[in-house]
Amino acid sequence: MSSAVRPGTRIALHTGKGGVGKTTISAATALACAERGSRTLLLSTDPAHSVADVLAVAVGGDPTPVDGVPGLWAAQVDTRGRFEQNWSQIRGYLVGVLAARGMAEVQAEELTVLPGAEEIVALLELRRLAESGDFDVIVVDCAPTGETLRLLALPETIGFYAQRLMGTPHRVLRNIAASFTGIPGSVPTTAVRDAFSELLAELMAARTLLADPDITGVRLVLTPERVVIAEARRLFTALSLYGFTVEAAMVNRVLPPDAGGEFLRRQREAQREALVQVSESFEGMTIHRAPMIPGEPVGVQPLSEFARMVFGEGDPLASTCHSLGIDIEGADGQYRLALPLPLVERGDLTLSRSGDDLVVTVGDVRRRISLPSVLRRCTVSGAQFDHGRLLIGFDADPGQWPQSLRESVLGDVTEPMTGTA
Repeated sequence: MSSAVRPGTRIALHTGKGGVGKTTISAATALACAERGSRTLLLSTDPAHSVADVLAVAVGGDPTPVDGVPGLWAAQVDTRGRFEQNWSQIRGYLVGVLAARGMAEVQAEELTVLPGAEEIVALLELRRLAESGDFDVIVVDCAPTGETLRLLALPETIGFYAQRLMGTPHRVLRNIAASFTGIPGSVPTTAVRDAFSELLAELMAARTLLADPDITGVRLVLTPERVVIAEARRLFTALSLYGFTVEAAMVNRVLPPDAGGEFLRRQREAQREALVQVSESFEGMTIHRAPMIPGEPVGVQPLSEFARMVFGEGDPLASTCHSLGIDIEGADGQYRLALPLPLVERGDLTLSRSGDDLVVTVGDVRRRISLPSVLRRCTVSGAQFDHGRLLIGFDADPGQWPQSLRESVLGDVTEPMTGTA
């Protein structure tokens, strides 16, 4: 959990559309942090693992010092190695299940890299490194937009389904497993079930760490192009919906004002319009501009010079952003839930109730929010947008309230809000 992280530790997640220079910006940020005296780890969770190419040094699965930069380490998550090392029981069970379906064991072992396995390993490795106490700052070069959303939403998604299966009678679980494997009575052993439970608990702890605004901030890397900005806007909305703090926009490849030639003049004009859209879209957020330079900043020295162009002598992780979490206020049977949803158009939003959950859908992104008990026996009375937040009204339905609950809500609502996906 976040309490196990040494006070003052910072995690900066960098993500954005593929090809915007995310790895270069991540590496420059890490260099700037190290040069300011912070023990800094540059960590790649992107399966492409381009960090070694940008630094022009060898990078492995364990943090290794970067020559020429005191206080800087680099690593890339070794998905297969960590999975085989830490979850051998789960891996063995999956191999057995797949082999029972008639697959050769070598094929089954290949198939243990299931959808979500890379995200699971990346989350837990990031948490392990953050809790090690070895680093003041961890700069993460994440995968592009879609993969990053899956990475950050994964713990809640798994938790949602796990909660609903925990109450299933053992006999039903046994029958489900038997129908899947073709082996009557085939169910995970107690050790395997315990391993799955431990894995879920670790994932939820990683989610708590990454959603803590005092520790973790997301930085959107983009270029001044309309298509790229549109994707960054959608990502900003989705991350806010999931409860993560977006603290900065890193605008890369901005043409310098003295770039000559008619072609560059016209391109600079287009960028000027795009930069206005960036300022309007991410108003109130820290916005850094990284200039377009003649050559690629590959290697420690070029990256260090590039970092000074972007950050100057200032703190590269400084932010003026204030996190907006889910808030509940009200009393005497009338309540309001406030959910951060920046840049959302009314027509893109759908609200629904599913049991004790509020289901919020924006475009193709959906989050299930588990309502606190005081709101579960309420009806939704309306919703409206206000300064980047969705305000949802709830009115009590006295017919569904037990006597003890009716007495408990005479004061203000104090129960914290939790979420599941």
